Amino acid sequence: MKSIIIATKNKGKAKEFEQLFKKYGFKVQTLLDVQNAPDIEETGSTFEENAVIKAEAIAKAADTYVVADDSGLVIDALDGRPGIYSARYAGTDKDDDANIDKVLDELEGVSKENRTGRFYCALALAGPGIETMTVYGTCEGYILFERRGDGGFGYDPIFYVPSEKKTMAEMTPERKNELSHRAAAMNKLEPLIADL
Repeated sequence: MKSIIIATKNKGKAKEFEQLFKKYGFKVQTLLDVQNAPDIEETGSTFEENAVIKAEAIAKAADTYVVADDSGLVIDALDGRPGIYSARYAGTDKDDDANIDKVLDELEGVSKENRTGRFYCALALAGPGIETMTVYGTCEGYILFERRGDGGFGYDPIFYVPSEKKTMAEMTPERKNELSHRAAAMNKLEPLIADL
């Protein structure tokens, strides 16, 4: 059985990928399964660059196929911020509440129509004997004026999806996974996996 490493320690994220890869006969592992996984500094200036840096470094270290993602929130009125800094927007530690507060502060006085944004996910596939490939997916929405919902994580409580009339934090995990930027990127990744 071929194995593929998902460059994450997040079990929830790994589970999403597992369903996709299983049907192609891949055994899915995460960084938790990799002995001495290198600690990779994301020095890219785009989501794609960061995903490629991670995927190639781990593929080289483990000599197997690797999928890495980099994702975040892109807000038009903030010139694309928080962008690649989404996880640590308010400082160094990944503090979801502080990140949300910072975004809401920066959007103060911005009208509903101008609070457009999207969740963006870049996926990179690297491995022995293949050229690294990238795909991306987005989920379009609006940034609300206050939090709504208890589910999800990150910016989900302020990210409103008009077609659902809900924030990401108000959706079931299943529905969120169907609509998410990661799901959109994974749909584009599927034909590449089939080719392996």
